[in-house]
Amino acid sequence: MRAAWYEKNGPAREVIKVGELPDPQPGAGEVRVRIHASGVNPSDVKRRSGNLGQAIRVPRVVPHSDGAGVIDAAGDGVPKTRIGERVWLYNAQWQRAYGTCAEFCCVPQALARRLPDNVDFAAGANMGIPAMTAHRAVFSRGDVRGKTVLVTGGAGAVGHYAVQIAQWAGARVVATASSKQKAALARGAGADDVVDYRREDVAARVMEFTGGAGVDHIVEVDFGANLQASIKMLKPNGAIAAYASTRTPEPTLPYYPMMTRGLGIDLVFVYILPPEARAKALADLDAMLSAGFLQHNIGARFTLDQAAAAHEAQEAGIVVGNIVIDVATAA
Repeated sequence: MRAAWYEKNGPAREVIKVGELPDPQPGAGEVRVRIHASGVNPSDVKRRSGNLGQAIRVPRVVPHSDGAGVIDAAGDGVPKTRIGERVWLYNAQWQRAYGTCAEFCCVPQALARRLPDNVDFAAGANMGIPAMTAHRAVFSRGDVRGKTVLVTGGAGAVGHYAVQIAQWAGARVVATASSKQKAALARGAGADDVVDYRREDVAARVMEFTGGAGVDHIVEVDFGANLQASIKMLKPNGAIAAYASTRTPEPTLPYYPMMTRGLGIDLVFVYILPPEARAKALADLDAMLSAGFLQHNIGARFTLDQAAAAHEAQEAGIVVGNIVIDVATAA
C-alpha cells in the first residue's frame, strides 16, 4: 500500500516519507478499511513534531487518527456483512503505530462507524477529533436546551461543529470570529450572534447580547488567553469546556473570583472520553449525519504525496476549516 510515515520527530518536510509499505491484515475483532480520506488535526502535527513529548518507540508511525473509507476485510469475530460498509474512523492512531494516512488502516471494529450514503468521505474524515471534541465540549455539563452557549472560534475546525451541535441541542449560541468571512461561517452554522474578537470587546458585547445575564457555558479554543474575559461573561455556576490553550499553555488560575461564583472548568481530551460521553457523542453524531443536519467546512485538500504540505498548512494556522488528505478516489 502507499502510505505516508515518519521514523523520527521533526519538521514535516524533513521527516515525512511517502512510499510503499506492506498491506496490513486485520486481527481478531478488527476491520481493514480502504481509506479514501484522512483528516489532519493539530494533535497529529504536534505528535509528529515532538511537541507532545511522545517518544517514537516503533520503527515508523503512519499518522492521523481520523479517516473515512470502505471496509474491505474483517478479522475473526467480525461479521463478514461489514465488508463493503462505508465508515468513518476515530482514534485510529491513538496508542497505535499505523493511522489513516495510508491506503489501508486496521482498527478494532468499534472504531469504524457507519457513514451514511449522503455524507462524502472528506466529511467523514472530520467526525473523529473535530466533531467529537465539539460534542464533548458542548455537553460537558449536561443538557444545554434553553441555555446560552458561547463558542470561541466559531468558524474553526471544532468551533464550526460546536455551533451546530449546540444549536441542534436547543441552545442560544453566541460565537466569536476574527473576520467577516469567519463570522458568516459561524452564522451559517447556526450562531444567533457573532462577536469580532479582533475589533470588539468580547465580554462587553456578549453581555450586551444577553441583556447583562451572561452565558451558561463556554466552548473554549484558547483557555488561558481568554480566561479573564470568560470569568466576566459566565453566569454563576457556569462552566468553561476547554480543548486547547495554545497562547497561554500554563495559565494562572484566578481561584477566588471563580470559586465565589461557582465557576467550573472541564478539560476536553477527545482520545480518552469517558465511556458514557463517547457513547452519547457517537449516537448523536450518527443521528445528525443520517439526518443530513451537519455542515462540513473543508478548508483545504491535499493528495497523499502532499502529506508534508498538509502538516505545514495545519501548523501555519491559515486554513479556515478542516484539512483533509484525499488518499483514494471516492467510489
